[in-house]
Amino acid sequence: MSAGARKRSVQVKVGDVLVGGGAPVVVQSMTNTDTADVESTARQCLELARAGSEMVRVTVNVPEAAAAVPDIKRRMLDAGVGAPLIGDFHYNGHLLLTQFPECARVLDKYRINPGNVGHGKKRDEQFGTICKIAVDNGKPVRIGVNAGSLNQELVTAKMQENTERTLGRSSEEVLGECMVLSALQSTELALSCGLRKDQIIISCKSSRPAELIRIYRNLAARTDQPLHLGLTEAGMGTKGLVWSAAALAILLEEGIGDTIRVSLTPHPGGDRREEVYACLELLQSLGLRSFAPSVTACPGCGRTTSSTFQELAQRIQGYVRDRMPDWKVRYEGVETLTLAVMGCIVNGPGESKASNIGISLPGTGETPKCPVFIDGKQFTTLHGTYEELAQSFQKLVDDYVEQKFPLRTPAAT
Repeated sequence: MSAGARKRSVQVKVGDVLVGGGAPVVVQSMTNTDTADVESTARQCLELARAGSEMVRVTVNVPEAAAAVPDIKRRMLDAGVGAPLIGDFHYNGHLLLTQFPECARVLDKYRINPGNVGHGKKRDEQFGTICKIAVDNGKPVRIGVNAGSLNQELVTAKMQENTERTLGRSSEEVLGECMVLSALQSTELALSCGLRKDQIIISCKSSRPAELIRIYRNLAARTDQPLHLGLTEAGMGTKGLVWSAAALAILLEEGIGDTIRVSLTPHPGGDRREEVYACLELLQSLGLRSFAPSVTACPGCGRTTSSTFQELAQRIQGYVRDRMPDWKVRYEGVETLTLAVMGCIVNGPGESKASNIGISLPGTGETPKCPVFIDGKQFTTLHGTYEELAQSFQKLVDDYVEQKFPLRTPAAT
């Protein structure tokens, strides 16, 4: 199955966002602020949504957090941001949703972890309480199974079965099967509590790419519920990006997955929006969706000992990202724009010609001029300081967007 052919699934509506059923893959993120701090959490929700996150999840772990949710949602709506707000519940979700009915009302979806909602009979009762609140409020739920918080009663039973019946499965295989069973059994329980199939999304997250791929292939073969993808606890920086992309790209190419999150560990004080940008780039790289103009830039070599082309590439990437909130409202199709910032004569002119707008900077020892190509033809040659080059190139990008992309009609916005 190609990346363009999605696995057939039930469609779930989360706020105004459609998930599954042939809808485009949806980008999701999660705040890392104290939810009880309304100001910082609302600010981060707005930042994530404006960066391209189509659903935003917040932790709801204590009464103060549950009490803050309505104000956070109100601030998002007052700012003109309608991205669905999702509540992430562990251990005490049944209590918080019962005690804070306004929180239950304004959230667009509830995330339930069946591995820590309770034990024994209390597990089913407390899981059922959340489902019934979802029914009463007309809300969808995500049944989110995690390898690190799996139902230990189920694990013990399946490990014992593996031993007694000499099935020969590895512990990893048994755990993977337990995750899928937990998701499927919890889905049946949710349905018995009154939720409809079009109110349930499933996830089974692991922190190992190969294991995640096996689990989701198994899960996708056994349910038609829409699936949320994510490599949980992916890690920091390059490791987190590569491991997430390695797993998610394979599954998405096979048509598996209806929403995604790249769960990066931010550097201290880092930008939480990086996980959103990673999702956008992943989907765009696979040709599943287009979100923003792409900037091609060479990696550099001995021919490019100056850092000018790197600085210009970074500046143009940031410039495009900053302009997109306005551009996407005003111009139809601007997300398909392609740009190139190249560092020497070897591939510079060729890559520049292949882009809508491309600039080829001189490498070490090359003539100090910068030809600019627009739609395959040389348009001009730029000279001057780095700042002059940057401003001139940005002006060319602005002019191209204004001239080449039609204004959106009111109906399109």
